[in-house]
Amino acid sequence: MNRNRRQHRDDLKAIARQAMIDHGLLPDFSPEVLAEVGSIGKTPTESNSGVRDLRGLLWASIDNDDSRDLDQISVAEPLSDGAVKIFVAVADVDDAVKKGSAIDNHSRHNTTSVYTAAEIFSMLPEKLSTDLTSLNEGEDRLAIVIEMVIDQEGMLLRSDLYRALVRNHAKLAYNSVAAWLEREGSMPGRIAAVAGVDEQIRIQDRAAQRLRNVRHRHGALSLETIEAIPVFDGSAHRSRNRAEQSGQRTDRGPDGCGEWSDSELSHRQGSSFAPPRPSRTGTVAAHL
Repeated sequence: MNRNRRQHRDDLKAIARQAMIDHGLLPDFSPEVLAEVGSIGKTPTESNSGVRDLRGLLWASIDNDDSRDLDQISVAEPLSDGAVKIFVAVADVDDAVKKGSAIDNHSRHNTTSVYTAAEIFSMLPEKLSTDLTSLNEGEDRLAIVIEMVIDQEGMLLRSDLYRALVRNHAKLAYNSVAAWLEREGSMPGRIAAVAGVDEQIRIQDRAAQRLRNVRHRHGALSLETIEAIPVFDGSAHRSRNRAEQSGQRTDRGPDGCGEWSDSELSHRQGSSFAPPRPSRTGTVAAHL
């Protein structure tokens, strides 16, 4: 029985790889890409000229339980007039991957990571996507920061975009955070372990609800696609929970700030590709 399952998985891998080729995508990294990856050392840990040092803020990531490619973190700061300042940091891949390099050319060709039932075809080699450019907990990383100020009605007052040195203080997961926010579960251990993160997540959640209300007043619809999770002994489906909804709203302001930041971010990075986007949904910061 186990042999049959392995055979099924191998069959799916073969089908997935052929589908990549049929659609003009690259399923493997070339020797040139692997050589470049091998030559990349540690990422900078000191603030460069013109790069702001924001490591002291209570940054946190919220992603799937098994996510290792953490490309977005967020933090929020309440202001005296009832507004809230939201910071969304996206991994600055350009610091490690230069324009015109073999890695850049591969990423530009595929433009995204491709998720299949049997195999993930990553846009970036794992050394970059899950390590050197991943916003891992406790690591200093360079990032592109989108800063937004949202008023009490959920309207965008002003925004900015710049490079900064950041540090993820808490790696969180959607399911446990959602259960806690909805009072259906206990406080996640990482929230309890880092002073101030509990209130930080609540601030971001409230801001996310403001933005959600604004978009709905302007006629936005909540559309949800079924997320098929292929398994060999059954299947499962779940709806997006509150933490995922919050995450998706933080990277997009009420009047299109998200679209502005995407184009600006791609331009300012210099490389042919924008930094990897959240692989499935985003973080709490992604929805604020």
